[in-house]
This record gives sequence, C-alpha cells and structure tokens, in this order.
Amino acid sequence: MFKWIKNIGPGTLVAAAFIGPGTVTLCTKAGVQFGYGLLWAMLLSIIATIVLQEMAARTGIITQKGLAEVIKEQITSPLLRNLAVFLILGAIVVGNAAYEAGNISGASLGMRVFGEEYAVLYPILIGVIAFAVLFIGNYKVLERSLVTLVLLMSISFLITAILTKPDLIGMLQGTFVPKIPEDSIIIVIGLIGTTVVPYNLFLHASLVKEKWKTKEDLSVARKDTMISIVLGGIVSMAIIVAATSITGGNIDNAFDLAKGLEPLYGEYAKYLLGIGLFAAGITSAITAPLAAAYVAKSCFGWNASLKDTRFRIVWGIILVLGVVFSSLNFSSVEVITFAQVTNALLLPIIAIFLVWVVNKSNVLGSYKNTLFQNILAICIILIAIILGIKGIYTVF
Repeated sequence: MFKWIKNIGPGTLVAAAFIGPGTVTLCTKAGVQFGYGLLWAMLLSIIATIVLQEMAARTGIITQKGLAEVIKEQITSPLLRNLAVFLILGAIVVGNAAYEAGNISGASLGMRVFGEEYAVLYPILIGVIAFAVLFIGNYKVLERSLVTLVLLMSISFLITAILTKPDLIGMLQGTFVPKIPEDSIIIVIGLIGTTVVPYNLFLHASLVKEKWKTKEDLSVARKDTMISIVLGGIVSMAIIVAATSITGGNIDNAFDLAKGLEPLYGEYAKYLLGIGLFAAGITSAITAPLAAAYVAKSCFGWNASLKDTRFRIVWGIILVLGVVFSSLNFSSVEVITFAQVTNALLLPIIAIFLVWVVNKSNVLGSYKNTLFQNILAICIILIAIILGIKGIYTVF
C-alpha cells in the first residue's frame, strides 16, 4: 500500500471525479429510501468502471493520444467524423457545465456546516480554489491536492458509516442479491451514471499518457486504476450504509444526511459529513473542467499543455459557468440528479465508441481487447441500455 501511495496515478483523479455531490446525493437517497437494497447497483457500477476505465487507460498509454483523437482518426467518413465529434463535445463539454454547478453547490453545502452568514460567498471561494489549482498547471500538484482531499473525504464517510453499526447480513444480501424495488429504477440508473462517468473515460486516457510513456507501464496503470476505483466504490457504499440509519422525512439534498444524523451523533457527524461533502464537491469541481479541456484538446487536435492558453480558456469557461449558476441558487439536487441520469443514458454511446476502438489491431496491436474483456464490456453496455429504456418507460 505504501508503494502504491508513493506511485499513485490518474486512477485517484478518476475516483475523485466520480465521488462528487451527485454520488453523495444519490447514495444518500438510495440508503434512506431503500436501505441496503441497492448496494448491488453500486457493486455493478464499480465493476463496470474498472472494466471501461482500464480500456481507456490502455488506449492512452499505447497510443499516447487522447481518446477523442483516436476515435476521430479511426472514422474515415468526414460526415460521421464530424457527427462523432459533435456527440462527444455535446455530451462532455456542455454537460460538464451543469455538473460543475452541482459540484460547486455541493462543496458550498459542506461549508455551510461552519457558518451560514457567508454562504453567498462560498461558490466564489470554491471557484477561486479550483482556479488556483488548475492554473498552476503542475500535474503533481494537482494529483497530490486531490489525493489529500479524497483521503479526507473517504475517512469522513467511512467513520460515519461505522458509527451507524450496520447490519452485516443485510449489507451482504443487498450487495450480492440484485433486486429493483418499486420506484427505484431512476435511483439505480443515477447510481450507475454517477459512478461510470463518460467524461472520466476521456480524462483517464489523457492523464495516463502524462504520467506513463511505455507499454511496460500498463501493469502499474492497471493496479492504480483498480485500487483507486475499488476504494472510491467502498466510500460510495459507505454513504449508502450511513444513510440507512435515517428514518422518516425526505432527503432533498446531501446536506440532509448530516442533519438526519445529528440527533444520534451530535455535532461530530455533522462536521464529518460537512468536510466530506466539501471534499467531494471541490475534487469534482477541479476534475470536471479539466476533463472538458482535455476533450476539446483531443477533438480539435491541439498540441496543448496544461498551461496552454486554449486549454485554460476551456476549463475557465466551465468553471465560471459553474460558479455563476451555483451563485444564482438553482436547485443543485435537480441539476445533480438530472446530470447523473443523463450520464447513464449517454454511457452506452461513449462505451460503444470505446469498445470499437480497443478492438482495432491498427490502434492497440497485441494489446487489443481479449474475448473475456469484450464479453464484460458488451454485458455492461446491454445492462446500461436495458436500464435506460426501463427508466425512460418509467418516466413517461
């Protein structure tokens, strides 16, 4: 573990990106409304994330290119190529502006634990912190900042889950016996969408080539991906477990989790969750603009570094939009939930592009997908499509 921490890589940024306010909000709702019953959906999401992120990381290391760039190069028809670029930019860059508003609102929500009097300034403060980390443009500073915040957040949520004294038998049944309780389909889709985040596939492919340059680094990258995502998944499950202890009332936002635990655990749980929510929001507030910039760089073929003006303009626009929308007091819960469900519906499209690329010998050579990897990927895509159709049917 010490060796892994010393050589920690982009997998941690992927975990930091998916454990945002969306994860906190939806895991809280899942725990309050359905107890341990939807832990299986989180387990499925973790497996799907490991499978797809490994493919994205492998593509980045072997080709030393961004995922969007590789996809674009493999489409010979100009019309189809432009359509693919449009779909990718629309799903990632435009969508990230909405996610960013939720991320900043979530981080601000955590800060309110320490005082409401300056709440109106919290989104601006979060924006300034995120801007400073991104503007420095140093990969190691960015990586270590997020690692610190993720560890802080993880400890907060794990301690809170332990304090609830969970039913171990109930947890095991909820994790390994899949059931879809009545009125739970939207939450199930949201849990998948908040964990298997499409923009993370592009972010991961771009970040691994910043850290690793040779095929020999693949094994290290795989370990980094698996350990980071499993730890992130455990944190997500801990939020569901902690939320099961809340009885009565509706959960309208993630901050209600802290309020619900106050009568049982006093101010201690309140501050733990406040810190955790702040860390969840700010890590995602940093990674979402970064992912948007990498996707734009890859789509337009820019030879741009982290300090390139064009790169900074893209993440700056996403960050400013997030601060503005969160400052206007839009309901972060509706924005977050909508974004996660949209993520899950967009996932099959992005996953199909990814699986198509990692099966091409002219792209990955001997490192292309094995039969087993393809079976796993196809199962994930089919499950996502079935749940998406069922979710749309339920809504209408």
